[in-house]
Amino acid sequence: MESSSAMVPFPLLTTPIESTYRPCTIPYRFASDSPRKATPAEVAWIDVFRKSIASFRKHAELDDSVSDAQARAAQFSERYGKILDDLQEDPESHGGPPDCVLLCRLREQCLREVGFKDIFKKVKEEENAKSLILFEQVVTLFDNTEDGGKRLENLIRGVFAGNIFDLGAAQLAEVFERDGLSFLASCENLLPRPWVIDDLETFKSSWMRKSWKKAVIFVDNSGADIVLGILPFARELLRRGTQVVLAANDLPSINDVTYSELVEIVSKVKEMKDGREYILGVDAKNLLIVNSGSDLPVIDLSYVSPELAYLSNDADLVVLEGMVKHPEVAEFLGGRLYDCVIKYTEVIP
Repeated sequence: MESSSAMVPFPLLTTPIESTYRPCTIPYRFASDSPRKATPAEVAWIDVFRKSIASFRKHAELDDSVSDAQARAAQFSERYGKILDDLQEDPESHGGPPDCVLLCRLREQCLREVGFKDIFKKVKEEENAKSLILFEQVVTLFDNTEDGGKRLENLIRGVFAGNIFDLGAAQLAEVFERDGLSFLASCENLLPRPWVIDDLETFKSSWMRKSWKKAVIFVDNSGADIVLGILPFARELLRRGTQVVLAANDLPSINDVTYSELVEIVSKVKEMKDGREYILGVDAKNLLIVNSGSDLPVIDLSYVSPELAYLSNDADLVVLEGMVKHPEVAEFLGGRLYDCVIKYTEVIP
């Protein structure tokens, strides 16, 4: 489902959202902090984004869809670096004070201003193709787990293993550049439980006693994340009779999968039989794909597309995926780098 209208708040947020919801959970500053001086948290996150510039510049230089890519990549590097310097000197500049949403938005703005639309397009296509080859094998491994609770845990581990393919984190980008990433190896090498936030047993208890009517899943990265992590999980929900809505970005941002890319990916895992669509034997009639309206690699539920809002009105399960990919997040949560987070809150009507 395409999106072309003004953004609206996600309908399941508690109102008034101005006082009950904030997209950035890390407290970057407090009321007592000077508005003219960057806080330690703001400085730390400005540095996180500064460290990403080299990787982004390298991908931009290799973008053969843009003329003078090397010169334009240098312009991006200089322009974004100057903005980060400005924010560190004066946190109220450039629409500040800075948080993760603003820092992401300014980076995307700089890329587009110098002519880059999708600097990760090639690597996304390559990783999607590799992952699609493994799709049936991975789903079969999950299906061969007869115990429902154990199969759910394996599916959740698959979501985390796939989510490691995130080129927005400087350290992960370096690992990918050097060694590549193996989905099956990542499944085996996840940090042991208990994870930093670990509601898996609570979620498993709900999973075993009920099925949800409609699940909205905010998808993240291309490649193993969407193909080998989210799609097997979504297929399992479909098998249990849940309608599944996959919400993907409108515009490219890092290696996140976009709406148009997701439509193409899903078409490749579906098969027609007797006039109906299936994903490896599971009826896919209740699978919907929607444009979230977002153009950022972070989720801000105060701004979603009207189409997503409409489809989410009667959802009784909402899934946002992610894990601890920055030392600063690990420190904030009191966990480990590459720790997993599964937080499950059951809303009682």
